[in-house]
Amino acid sequence: IFNMISTRAVRKLMKKKADVAVRHFSTPFSESLYGHGDFLHPTYLPRPGAGKSKSVALIPGTGIGQLLIDSVEEIFNHCDVRLNFEKFVDIKVNDKFAINQVKKCDAVLRGPVNETYETKEDIFLPQRLDLYAYIVHAFSIPGINTRHKNIDIVVIRENSEGEYSTIEHEVLSGVVESIKVTTKAKSLRIAEYAFEYANITNRSKITCVHKANIIKKGDGDFLNAARQVSESYPRIKLEEMIVDAACMNLITHPDSFEVMLLPNLYGSIIGNVVAGLVGGPGIAPGANIGKSVGMFEQGARCSGLSKLKSENANPTAFILAAC
Repeated sequence: IFNMISTRAVRKLMKKKADVAVRHFSTPFSESLYGHGDFLHPTYLPRPGAGKSKSVALIPGTGIGQLLIDSVEEIFNHCDVRLNFEKFVDIKVNDKFAINQVKKCDAVLRGPVNETYETKEDIFLPQRLDLYAYIVHAFSIPGINTRHKNIDIVVIRENSEGEYSTIEHEVLSGVVESIKVTTKAKSLRIAEYAFEYANITNRSKITCVHKANIIKKGDGDFLNAARQVSESYPRIKLEEMIVDAACMNLITHPDSFEVMLLPNLYGSIIGNVVAGLVGGPGIAPGANIGKSVGMFEQGARCSGLSKLKSENANPTAFILAAC
């Protein structure tokens, strides 16, 4: 149980319940708990076979991607991490064989993708693998000079629909419609993931970011899904905030946020904002999570083409994501 509780929660529990805990544990065990810190570092109990080597698909992407992957491989090889890397030079939208091979892996490690006006390379793989939750964890790292300190924000973004459904058509010459798709099932799914994450990691508040004052149907349904799921988690406060105000408050008071739940496009923008708050695209790690596989990458999807011929590319976010 304690493997799922953050250190902050354990310390709070120890402070409030220490006397009760000591009465229920035997003396030698309680001395070990409080005297040697074992309570803060509980024993890890793996599943049988959990120590077997795992297969990880390596996708370098574009720009500095290969440099980042080289850094991770060097560190993991030095630490004797039991992983089998399967390298994919490039995966195209219609490459069914490569996509099926990726699906067989236990995890995916992908370098940044140079998304252009003509391509959709950045979004097709998460959609093919049904990686419906995109997470960016932005936290202050000692030694990195930033305007704000003590930031610890987790951005949870719906990753499968919204504006990224890529449904567009030209009604007539010079008039284009782009359709934003919002479904109740997928809104409930990402809201459940966000509240489950907050509950397991002992977060006390989720901020649902929306534009329901204007987009009453689409964002309204997304907001209602968050409200519905929140009823099952009375310990966690649901805060509702319009995306305009969220951007302003992130810049002025980022320490007021814990977990942020957002539709796809807002999540893409806010994810880059929080990465910038803690030092830039090379600092905040990111992950795409689905039911059967996870894909790990930088939190800010910046290909860093300007850094390609230099040694200034920062692998911190990529290393943290890989770990």
